[in-house]
Amino acid sequence: MVGGTVKSEPGFLPAFNGQLASNGNDYIRTDPDGKRLRLDAHTVVKTDTGASVYINYTGVVDLTPEINAILTGREEAASTQFGNIFTTLKFESGDADHAALENGIFVASGRFIYEKGQKPIVDYKVSQVCKG
Repeated sequence: MVGGTVKSEPGFLPAFNGQLASNGNDYIRTDPDGKRLRLDAHTVVKTDTGASVYINYTGVVDLTPEINAILTGREEAASTQFGNIFTTLKFESGDADHAALENGIFVASGRFIYEKGQKPIVDYKVSQVCKG
């Protein structure tokens, strides 16, 4: 992770908008059968209000032919749809305005945005699990 943006959906509280504060760490390993990647990512976001929020997410990436094309830089590489990358997220912050994030359960679905000649971007839609 060398950069990125976090932007809350309108109406989500606490609002959480900001930029990755520095390079994050992402540990990726391939399952023995070669069909999935396991993610363990760590980063800090500096919010628009100046707060720091630590994020850790773990997850699974299904290595579809489309995702393999992106990861191996093949000519046919193209953006993917949501549905093959899933994560759970944990948040930590000493900032009172963002403390509620620490008590939530969050899940995400991801996709790759790919433009030829550019580095791939991972795009996540994050949701909070709520009682029904």
